[in-house]
Amino acid sequence: MSPHATGRRRVHRSVAAGVPLAVLAALVTTGPAAAGTPSGQARVVRTATLGDIPLGTFSNKLLPGTVDDDRGVDLGGIGSDIYPAGRKGEFWTVTDRGPNGQIKVDGTKRRTFPVPGFDPAIVRIRVCGDTVRVLEAIPVTTRSGKAVTGLSNQQGRDEAPYSYDARTPLAPNPNGLDTEGIVRAADGTFWLTDEYGPSLVHVSARGKVLTRYVPEGLKLTGTDYPVVEALPSVLLHRKINRGFEGLALLPGGDLVLAVQSPLSLPDTDAGEASRTARLLRFSPGKKAVTAEYAYRFDPVNVVDPSEDDTSELKISSVVAVGGDRLLVEERTDKAARLQVVRLGRSANILGGRWDDETTSPSLEQLDDPAAAGVPVLAKRLVVDLGQVAGVPGKIEGVARVDHDTLALINDNDFGMTDGTGAFDAQGRLVDSGIETKVTYVRLPRGI
Repeated sequence: MSPHATGRRRVHRSVAAGVPLAVLAALVTTGPAAAGTPSGQARVVRTATLGDIPLGTFSNKLLPGTVDDDRGVDLGGIGSDIYPAGRKGEFWTVTDRGPNGQIKVDGTKRRTFPVPGFDPAIVRIRVCGDTVRVLEAIPVTTRSGKAVTGLSNQQGRDEAPYSYDARTPLAPNPNGLDTEGIVRAADGTFWLTDEYGPSLVHVSARGKVLTRYVPEGLKLTGTDYPVVEALPSVLLHRKINRGFEGLALLPGGDLVLAVQSPLSLPDTDAGEASRTARLLRFSPGKKAVTAEYAYRFDPVNVVDPSEDDTSELKISSVVAVGGDRLLVEERTDKAARLQVVRLGRSANILGGRWDDETTSPSLEQLDDPAAAGVPVLAKRLVVDLGQVAGVPGKIEGVARVDHDTLALINDNDFGMTDGTGAFDAQGRLVDSGIETKVTYVRLPRGI
């Protein structure tokens, strides 16, 4: 049992790939917003918590033999995104690449994968009162039905993977996916975003990767599924661990993908200092990107008054709210603000000078892109979640419940922390105590 689970009721039942999991989670809840919340302000109206489900049990019921030792880690990370599943209180969620952390060895940070056999999964959940119940889980698999895993793809481009203690190198896996965004299409298939490529991944209703769309020039080989270079090559300059995150399905069927952070163009320093990120519009019918937009973050201390590092700004969720309107979450790990933008034709920068990596200054280097003639998306603040009592940190998924209610989900990082203290002397997880929560927030007016 994880350290934070002491004294909690736990129920575990059998799981099977693509069939109901019926795993009831024990709960901790903060409940509705306190009495006396002023009218006209956003407020939390429900909080539900996912309880402890051993990661080995969960994974091995989906794909037997994938996890030989979960090191005491419970199911987590399903807060990478959330998408309505069609029934009241039900949502599709997706895990990220699995438990991972960083440990500094000889002055250099190494990326650890304590459970290297973990396979990203699509998870259908139901919010029942203050309980998050897992109804179904679908493993993401290769063409031959094997786990894609969450391991890094390309040596020299991605972070090199290591064992839990950062001492033993692991082999990269070109099939690996760091899944972050999810939507479900009308035909029952799923679309996922991935941070490694970055890539857009089309997945069957049973979890099999149908096609992975990557930037031109990535040259990803050795995969057990089709790879198509259909995205702009400028995306090859994505910051490490900051590829695609948010994903939205527009009413007409197009997809919108958000690059989590500004590109490292022309170099890392430019990306770290920039406040200009990019959104892409992808047509599943044409199998091509049809538009690109410049999105400008607010200053970091506006998004999060406790933060002064611009590189902490991220886009983690984008949600279609009718027509060409999009709800965009800009955040740090401690605070988030939701903005509405309209994806007008005049804002399209696809194929122009800003997609040319030799352009100087680059889009990311411009202190005032609008003054330089860039059609930056105009935005309107909907809610500052950092000012709403009861909203957890690290919100990565946002879904629209109705015209004035949002469902938020946080990424608990599987209870992991960075550093040598993440595991005890026996190699068992020292749990952070952070839980996966679904939080309903009611807005003072509809979006």
